[in-house]
Amino acid sequence: MKKPGAVKALTNLGRVRLSPHFYMREMLYSEVANFHKRPNIPDRPDLAITAGEKLCNELLEPLRATFCHVSIRSAYRSLELNRFCADKGYGCARDNRARHTWDCVDKQGYMGATASIVIPWFVDYLAAHREKSWTAMAWWIHDHRDRLPYSELCFYPVNAAFNIRWRGDQESKKAQPEYLIKSVAQPKGVLTKPTRENFAGDHSSEYPGFPQLTTH
Repeated sequence: MKKPGAVKALTNLGRVRLSPHFYMREMLYSEVANFHKRPNIPDRPDLAITAGEKLCNELLEPLRATFCHVSIRSAYRSLELNRFCADKGYGCARDNRARHTWDCVDKQGYMGATASIVIPWFVDYLAAHREKSWTAMAWWIHDHRDRLPYSELCFYPVNAAFNIRWRGDQESKKAQPEYLIKSVAQPKGVLTKPTRENFAGDHSSEYPGFPQLTTH
């Protein structure tokens, strides 16, 4: 039996405004949860909100300001739902703490939040530049890492979707990024990380025609 007031509490959680253009409700949506009739509710909503605010304000809002629209494909997954997805073979990593599971810290004690997103501008860009791939967006974000403190990017084959993660300290709320870029879309594998020779330097030749980053 559902606890009294649970629907009201969930409604209020969904109304939380994480940033100027993003609300918690769209982050809680899950096709798996809907289809299998399983809840997708944080055990620690305050931590989920704090991590979500950092993800939205420091990463998603600048992307939206630059590319006009960011579509949320998947974002928050509860610990229970994520385990269910992993057991069912739906492509979820078994350990998503401080990633898709926003209300759990990772093994190092850092909080974090991940969203899977689609940027329609980039879908159109790839259609017009057949010689380019997901690496164009990856290098663009990477070259702006001083203002886009991403911790991890992972790219997928459909609609040029990708995961973008914010990771940081619980007390200071400052980003502690790992700067890992990888892909399951072609070309697969790790594109860069701090130990790679290609990590530093300018990669602007990889993304001709991209707009200047807008942060407001």
